[in-house]
Amino acid sequence: MTRKFNCSKALFAIFMMLWSISVYAINTKIGIVNTDKILRESAPAVIAQLKIEQEFFPRDEQIKKMAAQAKELQAQLEKKSATMSEADRREMERVLASLSREFQRAKRQLREDLSVRQNEEFGIILEHTNEVIKNIAETEKYDLILQLQDSVYRSERIDITEQVLNALKGRVGQSAKPK
Repeated sequence: MTRKFNCSKALFAIFMMLWSISVYAINTKIGIVNTDKILRESAPAVIAQLKIEQEFFPRDEQIKKMAAQAKELQAQLEKKSATMSEADRREMERVLASLSREFQRAKRQLREDLSVRQNEEFGIILEHTNEVIKNIAETEKYDLILQLQDSVYRSERIDITEQVLNALKGRVGQSAKPK
């Protein structure tokens, strides 16, 4: 009899625990944010991308000129190599090799500098985004807001990305304020 009573108590305790978890889960408000979309489509991200493109445009043009010079020099070498002296051909090959190395170095340096610059801008945008998300969470009483990753399924009801994008529109041109 006591064994039956203990089983009943255990079942009752399990039932109460599951019921309390379900009641708590009903009251939990969860949101999802697609930060990749924010870094692509938000007004601050678009402005930052344009700013970076303008900043790196002169260097990109210089690299394109170097590529054109190397291509022209290569064409001259192929065209005239049969009629050139050995010393002139070697000199032209040396100049071409030097220009090619300089081109590769400049291209690599541009990629590295561009990456650093994009990371700086995206860091600022993410800082603003986190502030906006925190404000939304506090005003709308969210318990949890997650960053969208490769989820199998999510309801559009919990996706607050558009709300964050709209809030970021109002922050265009504002810089990060020291706290």
